[in-house]
Amino acid sequence: MAQQFQHPMLPQPTHDELARQNFVQTMKMHVFRNIIPGNKILYEKLAKPKFEQEHQRPPQNRYEIREVMQHEPYYRWTTALKRINQEMLWDAVNANVDRQLPELIERAKDKGGKLGTLTLDPNFQIPAYQKAVDIHCMPGGYHSEFTADDVAAGATYDRGAYVYGLGWLGPLNDDMGLSIVQNYLLAEFPNFRPRKILDMGCSIGNSTLPYVDGFPDAEVHAIDIGASILRYAHARAEALGKRVHFSQQNAEHTNFPDESFDLVVSHILLHEIPPSSVRKVMQESYRLLAPGGMMIHLEAPLYHHMDLYTQFMSDGETVNNNEPFWSAVRDLDLVPLVTEAGFSADKTFEKFVPNGAWKVKETNGLVKNRNSATQGTWFLVTATK
Repeated sequence: MAQQFQHPMLPQPTHDELARQNFVQTMKMHVFRNIIPGNKILYEKLAKPKFEQEHQRPPQNRYEIREVMQHEPYYRWTTALKRINQEMLWDAVNANVDRQLPELIERAKDKGGKLGTLTLDPNFQIPAYQKAVDIHCMPGGYHSEFTADDVAAGATYDRGAYVYGLGWLGPLNDDMGLSIVQNYLLAEFPNFRPRKILDMGCSIGNSTLPYVDGFPDAEVHAIDIGASILRYAHARAEALGKRVHFSQQNAEHTNFPDESFDLVVSHILLHEIPPSSVRKVMQESYRLLAPGGMMIHLEAPLYHHMDLYTQFMSDGETVNNNEPFWSAVRDLDLVPLVTEAGFSADKTFEKFVPNGAWKVKETNGLVKNRNSATQGTWFLVTATK
């Protein structure tokens, strides 16, 4: 596992803070590799036969699997371990961020010579569905502000995403954007050169920056709803020498003119919003694209890509990890939503793209086969206007 890249905005842990974060990672690896797989054995050997004996048929959906599994002590224990580990993660990262917050706020302030821009809206209304819970158990979610010029949400997300993902997104947490750019756009559309790009729901801009490198002549914009996370994203991009124009906007309805962009993207945004908002994002993507422009939304696989047991285990994100829209969006068939927004059916696709592009980058191209560097794939829904 590569170490996280130490850019100037990243909070620096003390020895004890780092030890706690490393313990959280080690515990997570143990739980996911050695304990959670036992649930499949439990289901096949015990829970499923119980259900079949009672109902005279196998379970037909994830809810029926949960009906029988939720009474099994082993399963209840593993879900408790996952939730405890998630809360320990944020505790370990928050202690690190809180201690350095005044310094991070000062570091993020505009000191001139900037590359990109940051536009915040003091009257912006955070959607009620975002304020209802702390998404993914992250205290305050991705939008909360606790002090003037706050950057805590961004700093917490930057370090927390790396600890949570065990570094699998790479040293800059940028594998989603990097894999789209390297393994899809440049690989399959070598003549596509967007002049203007929009990243919806950009958070800290970790997935945004690969578009700056991949398309150096493009004007790159990125939006999110949280001022705190955007301040951090802007400061982070500046520290890394990347020109991005960040603004506080809701992807359901932006202030950009019609046909403003040649490429509109998002990276695991859709499962953070309700299905009604997903529809609006597709409609807004269509409105914003110029003719011939491309839309790409990256997500985790949908439930129609999975067997019932995998659906049930994935559903744990909604049931026990503060991801209220995870399963609702997994249940959608996104292609009809895209065509309803105006895109032609023959120009709308579901696509699985190899991930792990950061490994090729880190080895300076020594990994010649893109697929050999991956741990799996990213799921995309994509369309051309």
